[in-house]
Amino acid sequence: MEPPSEITLEQIRERAYDLWERNHRPDGFEIEFWLTAERELKVERDRKLRVREADEAKSVPTSSEVQGRDESPA
Repeated sequence: MEPPSEITLEQIRERAYDLWERNHRPDGFEIEFWLTAERELKVERDRKLRVREADEAKSVPTSSEVQGRDESPA
């Protein structure tokens, strides 16, 4: 399994800007919007990783499925 993808500064900047605009462009909240954007992106990345891991776990055959394949039909 590959490690979680890196969140870029550009992604954080874009999300922070979007948050700032959606909140009517208040002055003096740059750090709060930046940290919120970073936190949101990490949550989204981790959620996608968990879904991918669950999907991969479903696609791995169980030991009983593997044993059943090795047996020839009677």
